[in-house]
Amino acid sequence: MDLDDQVAGCAASHQLLLTAIDELTEAQCREPSSLPDWSRGHVLSHLARNALSHVHLLDCAQRGEIGEQYPGGHKARNAGINEHANDSCDDLVAAVRKSIYALEGAWAGASAQAWAGGGQQSTGALIPMSDIVFLRWREVVIHLTDLDVGYDCGAWPELYVRMELGRQVQVWASRKPMGLTGLPPEALALDPAFRLGWLVGRAHPIGLPPSPGL
Repeated sequence: MDLDDQVAGCAASHQLLLTAIDELTEAQCREPSSLPDWSRGHVLSHLARNALSHVHLLDCAQRGEIGEQYPGGHKARNAGINEHANDSCDDLVAAVRKSIYALEGAWAGASAQAWAGGGQQSTGALIPMSDIVFLRWREVVIHLTDLDVGYDCGAWPELYVRMELGRQVQVWASRKPMGLTGLPPEALALDPAFRLGWLVGRAHPIGLPPSPGL
């Protein structure tokens, strides 16, 4: 899939996110999100730090280095989220906005060398820089849903659903014994966006067991 199409799709989702969070109050930022043990403040803190982690990866790739997405690994990632989760709502929204503009600027300024490079996720997995726009798009779409502000998988972008669904069906199959890798009929009967929502744990259709999710 063309990288420019992914950039355009993610940028549109960034704007949806900014519009949604501009309406949040201080009290709403303290309320639980749809994620266990995370308030909306945690989700916003994560979204800001995730964007900056991608800027860091691109900066490293520009120098011909394999960057660590969150220096210090998963523990440092979680510590950063928790440190800022209780910032004021105004500060959280401003941090998300600034991080988005920094990331979109980094995309625009990245050289061919940067896009051809690689980086290391907090899990230790190595990823090509050509994947990070899609990975960011996933973060925005999924966590905008987790904010529980009226955005659900029925509103997910068609291109994102098309790109993600094949990946998640493969993940589903990889977790099943040989010969039992097909999706349940109840899942196949769903609209693709809701089928994907079930696979990533953001939709809970009647008749289907909970999915392990992302």
